[in-house]
Amino acid sequence: MKSRGLRNNNPLNIRHNADNFKGEIKGRDKSFKTFSSMPYGYRAAFVTLGTYLSRGWNTIEKIITKWAPPTENNTESYIAHVERWSGVPRNKELTARDGSDYILIVAAMSFVENGQNADISAVQAGFKLQTKIKIQ
Repeated sequence: MKSRGLRNNNPLNIRHNADNFKGEIKGRDKSFKTFSSMPYGYRAAFVTLGTYLSRGWNTIEKIITKWAPPTENNTESYIAHVERWSGVPRNKELTARDGSDYILIVAAMSFVENGQNADISAVQAGFKLQTKIKIQ
């Protein structure tokens, strides 16, 4: 059976909020957004991380602490897994030109959220649909 995030084409499990993303559709999930395709779900994650970057949440440690707060998650375990699976050090300060690192980070976050490897082509397609983060 597919995980909730994969069923909703929302691989990073973005909760319902005031943001209305491209590709977002009305779904049946009361807690989490639904997207028309997996690339749009990944796009929403990159757009959100671009917003995080503009607010100074620019390391894996800061990103995951905000994304998966200790009140709901084992945040330290999440950080450790994303660091290990992405190969990006947890305290590396990311910039808007670190798209290659962000792709690896989002793929690793998707694994934590869904328990299976991300389809890297869908991650890359989602990255290409947004403009906040670039590859230098």
